[in-house]
Amino acid sequence: MIRTALALVAALAPLSLSAARAAPVDARASYVVTVGGINVAMVDIDLDDDGARYGLELSARVAGLGSVVASGSASARVSGTSTGASLQSQSFALETRANGDVFTASVGYEGRNVSAFQVQPPVTDSYDRVPLERAHLTGVGDFLSAFILKGDGLEPGLCQRTLKIFTGVERFDIALGFLDNDEATSPRTGYQGPLVACSLDYRPISGHFESSEMTNYLAQTSRMILWYAPLGQTGYFIPYRVIIGTSMGDLSMVLTRAES
Repeated sequence: MIRTALALVAALAPLSLSAARAAPVDARASYVVTVGGINVAMVDIDLDDDGARYGLELSARVAGLGSVVASGSASARVSGTSTGASLQSQSFALETRANGDVFTASVGYEGRNVSAFQVQPPVTDSYDRVPLERAHLTGVGDFLSAFILKGDGLEPGLCQRTLKIFTGVERFDIALGFLDNDEATSPRTGYQGPLVACSLDYRPISGHFESSEMTNYLAQTSRMILWYAPLGQTGYFIPYRVIIGTSMGDLSMVLTRAES
């Protein structure tokens, strides 16, 4: 379950901007991941945007009770252009370490089309792995940039979109839908104020194994909710909280600190 939490976190983020060069952004956000109310991981994200190009860095590590039963960490780096209505990644790199095993993935993008990708160790194909097709690798981005949104305010339009994601291994869509306006009030979190709540609908396309319990569960569950909060006055909106229902209790990721 710990590796699952790390994978979801790493997996575990538009409306048009004016044509003028946007103000530089140098922001950081931290999250705690819990399963059934028990802390299992910590996540830090750094966003830099000079108005033309952006960089994203993520680091995650097993913590709390999770460190008693397993060890693990994940890191990801993304760079790309930020002048459009949404972030457009050009390079993505991921590394995960769990109980002595190391996995790396790198993906290059050109105009939202995959130009190259590599994973180590290679994923072994089998009879139940859905083949990746070239048509699936167009109009996509990485899973980290996808969840960092641009907008003019907290409104239903933030949720009315479909995120088309390629991780280097799997191609899937996540359809967001507007649920409600909400309010963050807990002083224990990194933000207090208005929120917008979105439903999440996970739609596997290719690269996954049809026998995967994780893939099938995510595709069938109806309890996945994502709340967005403004990142100061930057024009960016970041996840405030994510909830995914599991048989062990809710898997939750909550913002604990935000600086912009």
